[in-house]
Amino acid sequence: MKAQRLAEIATGAVVIAVAVFFLAYAVVQGGRATAAGGGLVLTAAFDRVDGLNNGADVRIGGVRVGSVTEMRIDPRTFLAEITLNVRSDLQLPRDSSAEIQSESLLGGRYIAIVPGGAEQVLASGGRITDTQGSISLESLLGRFIFSVTQMNPGGEAAPAPR
Repeated sequence: MKAQRLAEIATGAVVIAVAVFFLAYAVVQGGRATAAGGGLVLTAAFDRVDGLNNGADVRIGGVRVGSVTEMRIDPRTFLAEITLNVRSDLQLPRDSSAEIQSESLLGGRYIAIVPGGAEQVLASGGRITDTQGSISLESLLGRFIFSVTQMNPGGEAAPAPR
């Protein structure tokens, strides 16, 4: 009976150790560990950040180069202020732009940085001023439905072709 109890405790300890290992691996590989350490800290203001979360990817040309570290509302402008941490070896031109894009129709969101052509580069603490917020799928569908109903103001169904 005592041997069985010791075997159960040992098995539980192994399961917990494996779970802790996978959690640590996920945090390190997920980019959250690098956000706290070095890197270039940039800010950008967006009118909409629907679906964007802390830890979301920052990409250039589809390649992950950093992550979102903080999101807050500016109480004066009511814009979403996003703090980004990107690799310090990047020399991003000062006129670079940032836009929120979807990974897929149902997937998460990320920030895509499009490098500009200026000779001056963004330093840590710099600001990306040219931004484009997220596009709401619900808003697009609402506009489409509204435009379709405006084309048929009587609300009657169009006659079926013969």
